[in-house]
Amino acid sequence: MARIGIIIVIAAVIVSMGAAMYMYAEYQTNYITAVAGETVTVGPVEYTITFEGTHGGDKKTIPENTFVMIGIVAKNIGDEKTMISGGQFYFVDEKEQKHRPVYGEFSSKDLRLEWLEPNKPIEKTTQFDIIFDEEGQYKIIIRPQKEQSTVDTAVICITNC
Repeated sequence: MARIGIIIVIAAVIVSMGAAMYMYAEYQTNYITAVAGETVTVGPVEYTITFEGTHGGDKKTIPENTFVMIGIVAKNIGDEKTMISGGQFYFVDEKEQKHRPVYGEFSSKDLRLEWLEPNKPIEKTTQFDIIFDEEGQYKIIIRPQKEQSTVDTAVICITNC
């Protein structure tokens, strides 16, 4: 009788470990790496990120350091409209520190919150206030919106790859 109880307990432990490993693998973040100019898909959206250069801001918004601007081409490849926002993009410097975008009225293409219709690409820009070094290697991380139900995250090298 004791042997059957031990076997049942061991079987239950093995089954629960198997279920935990399956769930861990199912929801583990899938990092997709790319270089600026390459197309990368995160959820239902295809992105092409380019390095647009640096600038000193405008009359209303002046950076503490330097604004680094990126170009974003986004295309919804799904069947339903979806949203993108500047908050999905993070700038990662050489020290692996993440920086959020800075919003201003630098151009008519500035990304804030945008609805994407299926198969209609848009072109936007956003900028980050960082200490910029011409020799440094910098990356952009794109995370999906919660509604996009994906574990994909893109890491795109934009300079000195």
